Amino acid sequence: MAPGERSEEAYLWFSTVCEAIQEIPSGKVTSYAHIARLVGKREQPSVPEHDYLPTLRHQLNVQGNFDTCYSARGVRNVLSMTSRRQVGVCLKHLPAASTDPGKKSPKWHDGNVPWQRVINAKGRISPRGPSGAARQAAVLRREGVEVTQNAMGEFLVDFGRYGWFPSVLPSEAEEVESSDEEDEEAADAAAYHT
Repeated sequence: MAPGERSEEAYLWFSTVCEAIQEIPSGKVTSYAHIARLVGKREQPSVPEHDYLPTLRHQLNVQGNFDTCYSARGVRNVLSMTSRRQVGVCLKHLPAASTDPGKKSPKWHDGNVPWQRVINAKGRISPRGPSGAARQAAVLRREGVEVTQNAMGEFLVDFGRYGWFPSVLPSEAEEVESSDEEDEEAADAAAYHT
């Protein structure tokens, strides 16, 4: 693999995260952790063998096999933290849309993935670079989201008013509903024939 090239697995994760973020409605925000939770429901990542986690087990002082280790509260939190950080990494590496009409933009870019709608779990815009948080606040304000600034200069959004936290992605809710309807039709047909 050439430097800067993504593995197929990394590209699939990146694409899954971008697709999920595209479903956040304008004027709403969610957290990195919530996106990680939503995309984690699509396909659970394979659980690594316990041989690959000696440091994790050592840090948590958990004995036994990986299943025991995985069910320990601390491990779940560590794995969850990794997922939300990976969502942040995806957004950090989201390329800009091409402004050159002769150049094709990448499939996922800041023009078609509403990166600004993802903030940290405390309702704060995560700082990035000298003016990154201010830029994100400005884009959110243009969408009608009220962004305040506290005495520390942090930009804040009220999750109670602007939060978006569905239990499943809207695109998946439609799949679940159609699957439920098919199950009901099959049950009705079976009941009719008995």
